[in-house]
Amino acid sequence: MPSYVIPAHDIVGLPVAGTSDLFPVRRVYCVGRNYAAHAREMGFDPDREPPFFFCKPNDAQAVVPVAPDAVLELPYPQVTNNLHYECELVVAIGKGGSDIAVEDAAGHIFGYAVGLDMTRRDLQFKMRDAGRPWEIGKAFDYSAPVGLIHRAAEAGDINHAAIRLDVDGVTKQSATIDHLIWSISETIANLSTLFALAPGDLIFSGTPEGVGAVVRGQTLVGEVDGLSGIAVKLV
Repeated sequence: MPSYVIPAHDIVGLPVAGTSDLFPVRRVYCVGRNYAAHAREMGFDPDREPPFFFCKPNDAQAVVPVAPDAVLELPYPQVTNNLHYECELVVAIGKGGSDIAVEDAAGHIFGYAVGLDMTRRDLQFKMRDAGRPWEIGKAFDYSAPVGLIHRAAEAGDINHAAIRLDVDGVTKQSATIDHLIWSISETIANLSTLFALAPGDLIFSGTPEGVGAVVRGQTLVGEVDGLSGIAVKLV
């Protein structure tokens, strides 16, 4: 049997609520500007914006499991002076497929978690204004903290759940999942026309309005009703 010429990369596993099992992360997709108010605060018209996607790395340097009832120390990234939080509902795919119908999309969901799409906003805007990809603004080390995954059947009415984020105890983001421009099922259906989805994929479904900068020493707490929250401290 051939062997790898360098050590093989580890698969990131996210804990699943009520079990000792892990959800193996395959790909990480993110939906851009999927709440109307957030699209407006970024300077865009949500009524004219079809869904679009970008990716984050799926390795242990980017996807960071955050245990419930714990505060993760999150390193402040390099080469930025404008690090932003974006609290999001993360959808964990349990059944793959292509060209998935909207009415069938829910059957492809394993569960849900709370995640943070950390963003080097200054670098993202620099690339955006130059017409270049966003990777250096979005796909850096420790850019995707994710909380405990709850199975879909145990998450309650996730489509109407409240989502919020506090910074040092002050609420900065507050909305409900039904304010998504493209619903979870619509997002899965659309994404599956562009990529073949597979078990282990994560979809960051978009962030509400109220994004903003954070600095070292501040603590972020993200919550979605029915799910375990997520807490990180910038160091």
